[in-house]
Amino acid sequence: MFNLSELEKTLGTTFIDKSLLQRALTHRSYLNENPDYPRSDNERLEFLGDAVLDFLTAKYLYNHFPEIAEGGLTSLRAALVKRETLARFAAALNLGPYLLLSRGEAESGGRKRQAILCAAFEALVGAILLDQGLQAAEGFIVRCIEPEISRILDEELYKDAKSMLQELTQGRLQITPIYRTVAERGPDHAKEFTVEVLIGDAAYGRGIGHNKQVAEQEAAKVALQSMRRELGARPIGFSKTLRVSS
Repeated sequence: MFNLSELEKTLGTTFIDKSLLQRALTHRSYLNENPDYPRSDNERLEFLGDAVLDFLTAKYLYNHFPEIAEGGLTSLRAALVKRETLARFAAALNLGPYLLLSRGEAESGGRKRQAILCAAFEALVGAILLDQGLQAAEGFIVRCIEPEISRILDEELYKDAKSMLQELTQGRLQITPIYRTVAERGPDHAKEFTVEVLIGDAAYGRGIGHNKQVAEQEAAKVALQSMRRELGARPIGFSKTLRVSS
């Protein structure tokens, strides 16, 4: 086992029950390779943490952004609790080196894999809740999400790229983007898709993903950058002058 005291300093949280923190860091692949390990994996804690994150993030946004309607709050919450954001929180907290993974998972880059980092972060929230209660879990979550909110508003990350691109092209050009798959690689269980987005007759971006939906979003992000440069378009979304309510 790792010495977890340094991680606790980074987290700003000292666990009463250290086994909860150990469980939060235990991926199921480790148990497959170490059947005699006395603790369970982090999946039940992940389930709990996911629910707590949704609730406490919604509570924070409701209290601090009274001028935003329900649809906007929903979009903001989705941006804050999506896999990429939670994985970034986990990386910032340096969870990767402390994860218990199978040798194969670790050697294949599991300590940096978004799905594993996201699950570990959610499990950590669940562990803090069980160890120290709802108030401690809320304080931990708020410390993570507050710096992220400004970035999400500034970069319009509360909206998915496909929706933003469609708003831009229909509003400026009266054209709807078209997505086409231009390549598929890899075995059935690990496909990689390359998708191109067309605006009119011109290709404005390509994206790669493990499914077509992810690849389309990546292509839309590239196209958005190109279209905004070309049209000189301003971002569409919440006003950047919003003030957080105290």
